Amino acid sequence: MENSEKSGGDVMTNEPFDVFLWANEIDEIKNNVSAELFLFNKNYTPYKIKYSDKLTGAVKSMFMQEAVHYIIEEADKGLEVRDYEKADGEEKVVYRTSLSKVGRAETLIHLIENEYKDIDYFSENEYDFKKVKGIIAKFTYPGETGMKTFYIAKILPASSALKGATSWEINGESFEPFSAEIALKMPEDNQVAIVDGTIIVFNQAKFENLFQYDYKSQVIAEAKAKELTEKYKLSFAEGLTLDSLLADKKPILKKVQAMDIAEEMPQDKLLDYADEMQLELMTDDDGSIIIMDDKDLTMFVNLLNEDYYVSPVNGRRYEIKSKKLLGEPDGEPPRG
Repeated sequence: MENSEKSGGDVMTNEPFDVFLWANEIDEIKNNVSAELFLFNKNYTPYKIKYSDKLTGAVKSMFMQEAVHYIIEEADKGLEVRDYEKADGEEKVVYRTSLSKVGRAETLIHLIENEYKDIDYFSENEYDFKKVKGIIAKFTYPGETGMKTFYIAKILPASSALKGATSWEINGESFEPFSAEIALKMPEDNQVAIVDGTIIVFNQAKFENLFQYDYKSQVIAEAKAKELTEKYKLSFAEGLTLDSLLADKKPILKKVQAMDIAEEMPQDKLLDYADEMQLELMTDDDGSIIIMDDKDLTMFVNLLNEDYYVSPVNGRRYEIKSKKLLGEPDGEPPRG
């Protein structure tokens, strides 16, 4: 597996990332590592958040040392490292994949590293904690050629939060008002590390949930996107690609997956069909179909699938949610 360009400044090679070497390196310099925490929401927008000096040891322990110790201790018990693309839910295995393949994770790291000054501090008064997706710790330490970084990310389920307004605390023998706006039960398990452009996956299900990543769907989306772009002239808004849009829209991907793209109507007939249905399928000066967002993609795919219909009875237009192909009827057709 080839690694992508790294996050954090080191020169990447084409050699697979060595998880065991990394764990031993961090274990040796653990006292020289500094940590910064960020919350991030369901749109993968990061927020800075401060923490008390009294929590420094806990932050390092729960995020960094748990992961490092697991790798070191389990190495002698047969722990294996495999490419995530070959994952099959095995025990005693950690997976690795390239950060560049996981768009939401790559975006999150990019924002932290390149837009740091524009990142707001999280405040419950300004931001809704219910929209928080996870927490990521950025660890920094001096290397031979400058400062080096790595990240540990964990999902924060809604059940991990206690609101002060509806919670009580026990002090000695009595209940007392909860003293904080929100209390969090921090996940203790190892989930995801991001090092030198490589994602290390400790928990496959939580990794996929954390970054909404499904490799099989991604592969299917890329294959179908290739077929569609070879047959149709498409123009996308800046930052959008057909495969990423398909991967994010599972119902549309499922519909496209069932199509035989080579047998679908050509572009000129598709545009005529859109005009007939009075749909605003836009084209540019080059005749390419413009896809600005997932709504445009849905319209394009629905047209391909002939999901629009004008009733011969009342003349109204309909979008067909599902279709079932009927067999040939028996007997003579009805007389007019």
